[in-house]
Order: sequence, then structure tokens, then C-alpha cells
Amino acid sequence: MDKVVPTAAEAVADVPDGASLAVGGFGLSGVPNVLIQALYERGVSGLGVVSNNCGALGSGLAVLLAAGRISRVTGSYIGANKEFARQYLAGELEVEMIPQGTLAERLRSGGAGIPAFYTPAGVGTQVADGGLPWRYDGNGGVALASPPKEVREFDGTEYVLERGIRTDFALVRAATGDRHGNLVFGKSSRNFNPLAAMAGRVTIAEVENLVEPGEIDPNAVHLPGIFVQRVVALTPEQAADKRIERRTVSPRPAQGTVNG
Repeated sequence: MDKVVPTAAEAVADVPDGASLAVGGFGLSGVPNVLIQALYERGVSGLGVVSNNCGALGSGLAVLLAAGRISRVTGSYIGANKEFARQYLAGELEVEMIPQGTLAERLRSGGAGIPAFYTPAGVGTQVADGGLPWRYDGNGGVALASPPKEVREFDGTEYVLERGIRTDFALVRAATGDRHGNLVFGKSSRNFNPLAAMAGRVTIAEVENLVEPGEIDPNAVHLPGIFVQRVVALTPEQAADKRIERRTVSPRPAQGTVNG
């Protein structure tokens, strides 16, 4: 089955207001910016987003966030996104913060058909006991707090029950993909992308390099096409558009200095 869609706009054309989205990426690495921009241009709003973070430096999900298109975020990291923090504290945004490893496993479990699992992460904290502020009232008070979760003991150790995550759609970015939806992710951009793709009922992948079926070594496939419903081939310019969140360089040695 050829899953290639001509444009990003066509690929996201049926994403409605209020949809839930699992979105790949970590910081600025592996973020499906082209698909996110297509959603922004459509004017879709009221979105519930599941992603490690909600964009950075005005790119990725930060585009939708700044436009007021996101109503709820399930994630692990707010980071230096000041607009995220402002909306959260002002009561404009509902936020469920969970441990990063738990988020990864909730996405994977949802995609694998596992409704829930037990983990020791969060036991003895508000993650398990409840009371984490999901939404503020804008005046410093908590309008909605997280509920307590089931805790059970196995072999003398307590574990908290966490639910698998399934979303209406998933948006991911891959380095290489074929027309059947088999994907290969580049280095650190692999991050949450395979897990987000698994969790989506309809998964849309933007790929930097589109190849024909059979050109990817089956042993090199990171995510099989069974999890992907639509593929969008990026232009060379779109594929090369990769920002760096924090650039760190070493000072040049003084002229005449000998290392050694």
C-alpha cells in the first residue's frame, strides 16, 4: 500500500478541533515541524498534546502553543519555554507532568495494546498520591489536581499503576521512510518518535528521504509500517532546516600556544 500523501496540508486535513496528538521530538531534535506548521495554518484548536516538551525557541509545538491552539499537555519537561509556564500558571493550559520514563512506557504500552502497567517511579510522591496541579485558577490556587493512583506491592516493593496512552493522531519525523511507512530515525532524533507513532490511531510521518519499498534493510527498520498510515516527503530545504537549541563551542587557543 502506497501511504505517501502529496502535501503536509493534505496529510493533516482531517485533524479536527479538540483532537489528541502524540508528537515526537525532544527539544529541537526530531520534531515534525512541517506537519505542525500545516496544523497551525489550518487553524485547528483545542488540541490535547502528548509530547516530552511543548516546543522551544518559537518552533515545533511552541507555534501552536503561542497561538492558543493547545488546551492540554501531557509531558515531562517545561524547560525554558516561558509562554508554556505563563499559560500554565495563568490557568489557560491544563498540564499533566509525569516522569519521563513513565511517559515513554505509557506511549509504548498504548501502541502495544497494553491498557496499564505497574512501575516504581513516583511511588511515595504526588505522582502516586495525587494532588499535582493540572490546572491553576489564575490567582495562585489550584483549580484541578491529579487524582490518586492505585498502588500495589509486589515482592516487597510498591508500584503505581499507570495507564497506556492512545491518541487520535500522531505526528513524527524520520530520516528515511519508504512508501509502506517503514521508518528509520536519525541518531538522537529517534527519541520519542517511535513511541509517539505507536500510540496514534492515525500516524503521520514526515520523512527527510523517501525511498521505494525494499530499499531499507529490514534489520535497519526502527518502526514498521504497520504503525504508520500517512507519509509526507519533505523537500530538500525542509529536510535541511534543523535548528540547534544550545550551541557550545570551545575558545580558540591563543596564537602561538602549543598543545601538549
